[in-house]
Amino acid sequence: MANPRYIAYHDHEWGVPCHDENTLFEMLNLEGAQAGLSWETILNKRDNYRAAFDNWDARKIAAYGDDKVAELLANPGIVRNRLKVAAAITNAKAYLALREQGSSLDRYLWSFVDGKPIVNDWPDGMRPARTELSDRLSKDLSKRGFKFVGSTIIYAYMQGIGMVDDHDRACICRTRR
Repeated sequence: MANPRYIAYHDHEWGVPCHDENTLFEMLNLEGAQAGLSWETILNKRDNYRAAFDNWDARKIAAYGDDKVAELLANPGIVRNRLKVAAAITNAKAYLALREQGSSLDRYLWSFVDGKPIVNDWPDGMRPARTELSDRLSKDLSKRGFKFVGSTIIYAYMQGIGMVDDHDRACICRTRR
């Protein structure tokens, strides 16, 4: 039987344009946490991540010290990987720097697609793992200090936040267009 969280994510989030700052920040970090794991694993831990990372409050996360990191690494409700936990803290700092420059994740990310989602029509099941656009965005995020933002992670992120809509031709969600 299919995981209801996964079905709900597919039907109501994946490929749907997102402009909410908190969700954009959350998803960037969750996609990074997913590296080497299944997305279903991360979805099953999503509520635990929200609790552990102060509802993705970037100001709080940027101030995490050694005690909080130790607490996170001992938390069985999240992926206890030191590099991924450190990346969330680094990403919070990079995100706050972006905000201090007068931008937002919403404006920054959506500028890469001129504010409109890319609707692809790949042959069913033939989605790429990365694209030239995800390469560019990945490189720019890295330059800005973000971590766990390789091109494959960023393409999945772009799909997740609706910058890219890659629903298969036969998918019921294609009718949203």
